[in-house]
Amino acid sequence: MTERHPPRRHTPSDLIAGEFRSLTNAGDGVIRSTDPAEPSRELWAGAPVLSHVDDAVAAARKALPEWSRTPFEDRAAVLRRFAEICHDQQTEIGTLISEETGKALWDAKTEAGALAAKVDITLDDSGNSGISRVRGYEFEAGVTKAGRCVFRPHGVMAVVGPFNFPAHLPNGHIVPALAMGNTVVFKPSDKTPAVGQRLAELLHEALSDSGAPAGVVNLVHGAGEIAGTLVGHEGVDGVLFTGSWPVGRKILERNLDTPGRIVALELGGNNAAVVMPDADLRQAAIECVRCAFITTGQRCTCTRRLIVHRDIADRLIPAICQATSALVLGHPRGDEPAFMGPIITEDSRRAVLEAQARFAKAGGEVLVEARAVDGPGGGWYVSPGVVRVDRFVPREDPSEAGTDEEVFGPLLRICVVDSLDEAIAQANATRYGLAASIFTRDHDAIERFVHEARAGCVNVNAGTAGASSKLPFGGLGLSGNHRPAGAFSLDYCAYPVAALIESGSDATVAPGMMLDDHWLR
Repeated sequence: MTERHPPRRHTPSDLIAGEFRSLTNAGDGVIRSTDPAEPSRELWAGAPVLSHVDDAVAAARKALPEWSRTPFEDRAAVLRRFAEICHDQQTEIGTLISEETGKALWDAKTEAGALAAKVDITLDDSGNSGISRVRGYEFEAGVTKAGRCVFRPHGVMAVVGPFNFPAHLPNGHIVPALAMGNTVVFKPSDKTPAVGQRLAELLHEALSDSGAPAGVVNLVHGAGEIAGTLVGHEGVDGVLFTGSWPVGRKILERNLDTPGRIVALELGGNNAAVVMPDADLRQAAIECVRCAFITTGQRCTCTRRLIVHRDIADRLIPAICQATSALVLGHPRGDEPAFMGPIITEDSRRAVLEAQARFAKAGGEVLVEARAVDGPGGGWYVSPGVVRVDRFVPREDPSEAGTDEEVFGPLLRICVVDSLDEAIAQANATRYGLAASIFTRDHDAIERFVHEARAGCVNVNAGTAGASSKLPFGGLGLSGNHRPAGAFSLDYCAYPVAALIESGSDATVAPGMMLDDHWLR
């Protein structure tokens, strides 16, 4: 029997036109989510209904005219109410995130706290972030003519969320979409449906409290079939996706014939950190280990590749290995605080161990072995691993230990270089381009790296997994399609309309053109 967690207000359900439609937990195709720390503990179970996609899109389409005409301040008031609800329930939300993802509780509570913060950042009207980025403007284009730019919502936005930040990342799409007057159909990850449903419930509560039209936010659960139907639906005007490159590729394929549809992709990363001889090695060791293994290595910005200058390799690499071995792996909600909880599924754990074996077979040296660990409750625990390789190559090549592969778990690969030139080349030896960092005190080296590193997020003396919501977020290559999220998320939630407005009546008759006023009488 499905356990009913207190923070969820409804049994497993889709949300369509303001009504929760209960999903059966019997028969074929049932999605089940369990606690990765205690896999026998079921949190959510429901069978997706394909026809609900049509119904949800239709509901969002019906609500669109009224919601988009609602004054901005009224839409902002709904979002502020949502922020209040999230703030009041932050502890409960964080607990549910921890239960369904296996995140350490401190990590999950941080994610829960980001929900309300996203509203504040989106509605910020100062500086270069928030709503100021899509503020219309007007100028004098002639004696009697004005030029004007206004921003309009795209329409119905399909938001497809990931499992690793099941509340924060879809929220990062939904809040700016609603702010600009779009309506939403949200499909959470099939690995974290309970958190996805809770997010929809919180949004529904804020919308209902404010008297918003039914159907502004809709929820459909499902896996590949539901997602594919939604992102290719003729009634959708935009697709906002966070997840892996293989899934992002399928979304692009489904939208080849809809060039006018906005498709914003936040994908994965094979992120590199470079450590030069003049770096603060303590700072570098802490940041590189933290960013390699935080959230059990299940962040798209995690450090996957560490590039160390030969002059400090004998000091830094052993320290990295010792710090890795000392990380506390344990129950995410245990009495003793853990840095890492379990990985999301048994398949994910197996994928990490299989990748480690492939790298070793291709010549990599396993310095710290990642192992399956038996935890209380039989959870999917895997210890962090470190593999040394000769070099990284910008392609998938099973014969190379440095093959360009994103392993979504706690596995770090290290190579040694002899110069800054080689370090930059190795950092760029990837088809991905999400995050990169360098540790050095040399101003010239910093400037070169910031200029030459092929990544959308480039940090200095800080790890790759340190993003600010007040900055843009996104990548290039297989990491995305140059549609930065974070503070720039409003950019893909509205489109600019240029207008020339003439107030005079002295239209110019062009050469070769004639108009006799008598023709108009």
